[in-house]
Amino acid sequence: MPFNGQQMLPAIRSMKDFDKMLKYPFHYGVFLDLHVGMLKSVFDYARSKNREMFLHLDLIHGLSSDEHATEYICQTIRPYGIISTRGSVIKKARQLGVRAIMRTFVIDSSALERSIQLIHKTDPDYIEVLPGVVPKVIERIRMETGKPIIAGGLIDTTEEVDLAIKAGASAITSSSTALWEMYTPK
Repeated sequence: MPFNGQQMLPAIRSMKDFDKMLKYPFHYGVFLDLHVGMLKSVFDYARSKNREMFLHLDLIHGLSSDEHATEYICQTIRPYGIISTRGSVIKKARQLGVRAIMRTFVIDSSALERSIQLIHKTDPDYIEVLPGVVPKVIERIRMETGKPIIAGGLIDTTEEVDLAIKAGASAITSSSTALWEMYTPK
């Protein structure tokens, strides 16, 4: 099972959020919205606290989200994994032996079809489906790709978390500390 059964992946937007995450026994999380100059120290700190963190490459301020940035990040920062909406980033991370999450926004049936095609082409380790409040989309992508699904975006309640998990999501990304509390690993 992905993430050793941890169903909630805290989404961290600031060091204050990361300090909140450290109050819980979460082993895995996601860094969002970081400045390129903070990457090394933030990941060194996370490793010192025995946390495995994904990095959303598209949301790094001051760094382009392309294959060259992916290579640099994977070789110098060495995150647990990379998240991106870009197929070239996912392919490069996988070539470098780094876990990759393809983030896909499903806004209509056409976007769903394009996402499934891109997933087959790039072969990510995981897929993050946004918005994560559409169980039938989670189920369809999981069935058509065979990949573990992470649901994210617009998930605000325990009922929405439970529906996503029931539809086949392996985990949920959320910046809500209230949801972190409800889904703290045992």
